Amino acid sequence: MSRYDDNPFLRLLDCYILNAIGELDDDQREVLVALEPKLHKTFGASSSWHEVVATQMGFVDTVPDKIRAFWLGYIEAARVQGLPAVPGEFVRSFVNQNFPHMESGDSALH
Repeated sequence: MSRYDDNPFLRLLDCYILNAIGELDDDQREVLVALEPKLHKTFGASSSWHEVVATQMGFVDTVPDKIRAFWLGYIEAARVQGLPAVPGEFVRSFVNQNFPHMESGDSALH
């Protein structure tokens, strides 16, 4: 079972975080841009995919900078431990710590 099965919005949140830390690949970004018309219809929005996510999550403009700061701390902690800084692991950990309701499928956004 995928972590997105019960909450497909979680995939958008993960992509938002990857985008904030500069780790969202170009192919995924193209998919998200192509998805924008559907997101506009679903959420009654007319903005970019990442702005839709920010609005739905109630994020203020400083959230991406704060996510990047946490990412830099994660990179440093991994370096000190002699481990690689894996973006996907960071995202899962960040969501679990900051938005545990999203992981449990309790979100009203799905």
